[in-house]
Amino acid sequence: MQIVLQSCVVRSWDWSDCDDIVRHANNRNVWINLRDRFPHPYKKKDAQTWLDIVVGARPENNFAIAVNDKAVGGIGFSVQTDVGHRSAEIGYWLGEEYWGRGIVTQALVAVSEYAFSHHDICRLYAHVFEWNPASARVLEKASYVFEGRLKKSVTKDGKTIDQLIYARTID
Repeated sequence: MQIVLQSCVVRSWDWSDCDDIVRHANNRNVWINLRDRFPHPYKKKDAQTWLDIVVGARPENNFAIAVNDKAVGGIGFSVQTDVGHRSAEIGYWLGEEYWGRGIVTQALVAVSEYAFSHHDICRLYAHVFEWNPASARVLEKASYVFEGRLKKSVTKDGKTIDQLIYARTID
């Protein structure tokens, strides 16, 4: 899959992305805003394990965010199961040197549209740590709506904090 946008390309992951993933993911400022399953420090074996999972996966729902043909971040969604099977959780990360350029907003809009058109879902949602207003703003710019605050629902880096929930639905 490939979607060419103004500031980036959202595309399928490739084995050649391994070193770029490590370069951009091995950053505490990236890690602090993600779940603990995103390792820190981020090593080559972590990137290889990730690529083992996503390269050639079907259905494809995890993508590289590329600038100048280099993977600088990732975006993906996970369709839920059971009674939540028409909902999907979406998440993203971007290398710090690319923050503040509107890249993730463009990627989020494109992947949201892709998810709605390629899967039988009617709702996409994302969790944001309370200390990350930039990510909340990305979601708002991509037409996601604030649904609520989960008080003291996660512990990250030894701190128990609130999570904000944003969602986008189709009629």
